[in-house]
Amino acid sequence: MSDQPDRSPINSALRTRVLMGGAFFGALAAMALSWTFSWVPETPEMVLQRQAEEKAEQIAKAREEAFRAPPGSCLNWTDPEASDVHRVSCDEEHFFEVVGLADLPPEYGPDAPLPDDETWHELTEQHCVELAEDYLDKPLDPEGKLTIGILRPDERQWSQGERTLHCGLQWVGPGGGLQVLTEPAKEIDQSNVWEPGTCLGLVDKSVGDPVPCDEQHSYEIVAVVDLSDEFDSYPSREEQSEWLDPTCAELVEEYTGGKKVEDLSEEGLILGWDTRSKESWKAGSTLVNCKVGAVLEDDTGLAPVQGSVKDSEDDKDDEDGKGDEDGQDKDDSTKDGKDGAEGGGDGSENDSGGGRDGQEDAAGPSGQAPAPSGAPGSGD
Repeated sequence: MSDQPDRSPINSALRTRVLMGGAFFGALAAMALSWTFSWVPETPEMVLQRQAEEKAEQIAKAREEAFRAPPGSCLNWTDPEASDVHRVSCDEEHFFEVVGLADLPPEYGPDAPLPDDETWHELTEQHCVELAEDYLDKPLDPEGKLTIGILRPDERQWSQGERTLHCGLQWVGPGGGLQVLTEPAKEIDQSNVWEPGTCLGLVDKSVGDPVPCDEQHSYEIVAVVDLSDEFDSYPSREEQSEWLDPTCAELVEEYTGGKKVEDLSEEGLILGWDTRSKESWKAGSTLVNCKVGAVLEDDTGLAPVQGSVKDSEDDKDDEDGKGDEDGQDKDDSTKDGKDGAEGGGDGSENDSGGGRDGQEDAAGPSGQAPAPSGAPGSGD
């Protein structure tokens, strides 16, 4: 008989478990050590690259969501690149309303290059204007508040075979910025007017987008008038001006609390108004702006105005500190005040003259909407 003790199966199993456990924890320690010595913190360049990739992915997802929006959908966003574009009720604030879809013709097949901006503009005119008018069930005012925009494929979507234009309606200001809409397009009066109290910016001696009235601006809207209150059929521009001259003069006096045209003239300001073309009238646009501004001495454009016309001269002196020794504010950059029929225009043909305050015709999309290629508003 052997004098060696018996090896119990229980002791053998326990020993095996101890050995395996040691190997497992050893592996964990090795992995932890590997992670410790192989991990490298992100450099600023790496962070920027990662953030750019995440932003691009976010924009791509938002565009895909926008491209799935059917006609009748309204889209809104807050990011300048429209990376957060989303559907909202058309009774809520929005920038874009989808009116229809149009497939590009066969020549834009799989091997066709992505169109340039001019081609996009032409394609929009060819395919979207009719869709918009069918959607509205009335003509689109070529000088009106609503203009055509498109959701067009970006490079990635184009390479994947996307060839559909998503046509829509939007409101583009005279400076190119998208303006907020708060009701469905079918319910919007297309007359290109602004709420009284709105001040329009000054850009290169012409009209820009709305700005606070205490900043330099071109015009201050003092009233909105309906030509159909006076005329049953389209009136000529001369007839419009003959009626608007005394009408706007009376309304600016109400707006300012008593200032007459003569008082405006002493401040270097002029009273102007818009007139409507026959095409606009046929589209149902009968509203016009009465507005106050100033022109440069050499008649080369509009002069800067600062402060509301409602303010007195003393108020303006207190605000800008430019009063002379007698407390009178000097402004050598403007002519004597004139009514809108003689020179209160903003440089566009419908204003006595202007109608769209320098805005492009609505037969194509705006080229200056704050959205990237392939996003709402980037139609050209």
